[in-house]
Amino acid sequence: MKVVILAGGLGTRISEESHLTPKPLIEIGGKPILWHIMKIYSFYGFNDFIICAGYKQEIIKDYFANYYLRNSDITFDFSGNEKNVIIHHKFTERWKVSVIDTGLATQTGGRVKRIKEYVGNEPFMLTYGDGVGDVDIQKLLEFHNQKHRVGTITSFNFGQSKGVVGLNSDGSVASFREKAKTDGDLINIGFMVFEPQIFNYIPGDDTVLEKEPLLGLLKDKQLDSYLHKGYWQCMDTVKEKNDLEKIWDGGKAPWKLWKD
Repeated sequence: MKVVILAGGLGTRISEESHLTPKPLIEIGGKPILWHIMKIYSFYGFNDFIICAGYKQEIIKDYFANYYLRNSDITFDFSGNEKNVIIHHKFTERWKVSVIDTGLATQTGGRVKRIKEYVGNEPFMLTYGDGVGDVDIQKLLEFHNQKHRVGTITSFNFGQSKGVVGLNSDGSVASFREKAKTDGDLINIGFMVFEPQIFNYIPGDDTVLEKEPLLGLLKDKQLDSYLHKGYWQCMDTVKEKNDLEKIWDGGKAPWKLWKD
């Protein structure tokens, strides 16, 4: 199953760093947050990625084009008439990565629509390129398959500064609304699973995934929510970036499921 990652936004709330590099390539512990997200999925055996790029998409392409060299020890020998490159301790991932330019101003739903031909007529996973957590991807997928609905989002009680997800008694999504001051309700943190019918709910580039498509699924009773009770954190601001950095440097990052 393919994993689609939304990585095309401007990252205006973390513009102190995103004016130089796309937000998904802002580093935590010397590695882009995009890398951390991909490692989470890879831990569960999902290694086929589609990156929905936009803002500074050429930098994302360059990152993966040089990934092998970035992660290996190399000797450049200029002592002779020709340059010799000797690679030591070769290291790479078992990843297949498609970086797709989905446009600079395209909305989240529109970006998903643009990668339809790369997904094909099969289910796929979708997440945001700025949040990490110890989500059990295998259990999420099992939950989605048991429910037999078009879409599944992952919900989390963040405490709370984002839009709120309301659930029915059977676990299906009942409503979306903005946060209230007294809220401790659930938010959509990404880590979603969709059947290919989701493309029928996305008219075009101006479609925001979190509005018309998800609300359409909700109306048709085709949206479920998988409750995550572990750790999750997004990287919307420099403070959140620094907080993630401190957790990583402390050697106890909850989202680090893999071994070095």
